Amino acid sequence: MTDFSAKQSIGRDTRLCMSLSARPGNAGSRLHNTLYGLLGLDFVYKSFSTTDLPAAIGGVRALGIRGCAISMPFKEAVIPLLDGLEDSARAIDSVNTIVNEDGVLTGYNTDYTAVRDLVARRDIDPATPFLLRGSGGMAKAVAAALRDLGFRDGTVIARNAEAGPALAAQYGFRWLPELPEQEAAMLVNVTPIGMEGAQAGELAFTPAQIAACEIAFDVVAQPAETPFIKAALAADKTIISGAEVIVLQAVEQFFLYTGIRPDDEAIAKATAFAHGPAVAQRLRDAA
Repeated sequence: MTDFSAKQSIGRDTRLCMSLSARPGNAGSRLHNTLYGLLGLDFVYKSFSTTDLPAAIGGVRALGIRGCAISMPFKEAVIPLLDGLEDSARAIDSVNTIVNEDGVLTGYNTDYTAVRDLVARRDIDPATPFLLRGSGGMAKAVAAALRDLGFRDGTVIARNAEAGPALAAQYGFRWLPELPEQEAAMLVNVTPIGMEGAQAGELAFTPAQIAACEIAFDVVAQPAETPFIKAALAADKTIISGAEVIVLQAVEQFFLYTGIRPDDEAIAKATAFAHGPAVAQRLRDAA
């Protein structure tokens, strides 16, 4: 496939966007840079990690970096370092996007929008019972989106005895500290289980739970098909992948950074280049 992300030159007027995460990957950079190339924009995108979040955010402000995506484990810790929050971030106390307007940093949450839209596209009955594993910033976005879509019969599974019950209570769901034996029609993984690294080979739910479910939803985006998603595909389940979430939230970030909303063809090309043709096709099928 043609590398649309290639830039002819980077000069003093080039706008820089970036991401901060514990485990930087290439997919975000590939998607954003591909869209910049397709639309002829003088922007460049680069992923970073940090052990000094205040200094990194100070650099965003001081260097005029236009936008910064925020991933685990910084989505909540970054809030005190910002000048304000947009409604989507304020409602769930979690930030995944920073927009820099002349040194004023505002936090947004495009994860919420992406999750809400993807679940709505699958036309899933809000009466569907679900298990949601996780309690961090992304889990807040998922829980809020499900609650706002009308889902009520849900159980949050989280070992953290403070964050887990608080998340469940905030959105009207139940809480369990450990993965139960019970089955549910929808399984949602919002933990690093299955992510590239130490937990890459692990299943987020038991084989019996996967076999009994109807919908498998994994927010892990690297790899695009986690062991959980692979098992669900093999069992012919409806899936929502983290790669789909990350594409839709990135498109919203792209709009916040550039003021331009790419068309479906550009999004499909960028998605295929960044995440593979299977992810691009799933997004087309669900549109």
